[in-house]
Amino acid sequence: MKNFLNKLFSDQNPLRLLYHKIKGILAALYYRYPADKMIIIGVTGTKGKSTTVNLITNVLNASGNKVGMASTINFQINERRWINDTKQTTLGHFELQKLLRDMVNAGCKYAVIEVSSHSVTQSRIHGINFDVGVFTNVTPEHIEYHGSFENYLNAKGDFFRKVSKDVRKIGVQKVLISNADDKNFQFFDQFVADRKMSYGLKYATVYADQIDKKPEGSSFVMHVPNNAIKIDMKLPGEFNIYNALAAATCALSLNIPIDAIKNGLEQSLLIPGRQESVKAGQSFSVIVDYAHTAESLEQVLSLYRRLTKGKLYVVFGATGGGRDKVKRPKMGEVANEYADYIVVSNDDPYEEDENEIIEQISRGIPRIEGKNFWKIPDRREAIRLSLNMAREGDCVVVAGKGSEEVIVLKGGPRPWNDKKVIEELLKREITVTL
Repeated sequence: MKNFLNKLFSDQNPLRLLYHKIKGILAALYYRYPADKMIIIGVTGTKGKSTTVNLITNVLNASGNKVGMASTINFQINERRWINDTKQTTLGHFELQKLLRDMVNAGCKYAVIEVSSHSVTQSRIHGINFDVGVFTNVTPEHIEYHGSFENYLNAKGDFFRKVSKDVRKIGVQKVLISNADDKNFQFFDQFVADRKMSYGLKYATVYADQIDKKPEGSSFVMHVPNNAIKIDMKLPGEFNIYNALAAATCALSLNIPIDAIKNGLEQSLLIPGRQESVKAGQSFSVIVDYAHTAESLEQVLSLYRRLTKGKLYVVFGATGGGRDKVKRPKMGEVANEYADYIVVSNDDPYEEDENEIIEQISRGIPRIEGKNFWKIPDRREAIRLSLNMAREGDCVVVAGKGSEEVIVLKGGPRPWNDKKVIEELLKREITVTL
């Protein structure tokens, strides 16, 4: 019945959107508009949202505040933090409002929420009065759902418009924060706010220079109005510098002291499933990352290409369910450019033909199958092959699922975690070898 209704009423059908709007209204009413009792920060964009949400939360924690958080990978209420196993970037209407109510009941002053384009279109954030909007970047994604990149961009813009138009809480400014280096900066900068700030590696309100990128992290000098301070982070890669600058700019807009910002950023460890190293006694590196678009896959592979002395392996797939089919061969092209060995496998095929998804990715890989390139639908076997081939000094990147706790196959979701599977395989191989 559900599949029949989904075919009858498309994602953008006015009746379906009205249904989402009604749910949003009812959820906010049922939980008595909890967002009105806190300062609400929303982070939107294509890449870097989860890390930025976590960094903002860590900085606010470092300044002595009680904070709630909701991201693709985890949740937090005060000192309690747990994994998000829902496979939703932004929770459903009632689930999100309940979480916010729990934050209020726990005495949280701030709530930091990752805001997806789907949640904007589907009114999941209806009734949430945002005070700060943060934009990371925009690259083509979810085109099948939104219909075009322009529609996708406008959905992100609708979030900034919402922040601008929401009723101002007593003594709380409306703030919009944008990435000055993103090519869509002018689009986001058009929206009105009490205060607008920017960040980047060039000219911006908050910017970084004297950058030193290392395998174990990054250091840079962060310039803020009338001040500058050195930051030493444990997060590698230029993209994490952008995430840190976004978090710092947000904190500054909330009048958080610069020393607390420095402490919060420097104390932040790698986020689960984001460039996460897996160690089980092996002589080579294994990295788990959430990269699931061509752009994010290129970021992680280009980073570990530079850091790897030996051969670079990559295991990845593409999400099914009719999502973003155009990106599949592009992901193959990226893997072909950076990796010595490629294994294309399952991600979350949903009801799609898993072999067809793999073939679409493989169109971007001009290699002969069996020669440094394999197609293995079973993700466990795909990972096993790479681990068995890797030698000292090599690096295996397992991309696409990060810290997710399930894999969605034709028969429905099944328990799955890349890191746990890798640890199990590595320990078994090491035991057999010994």
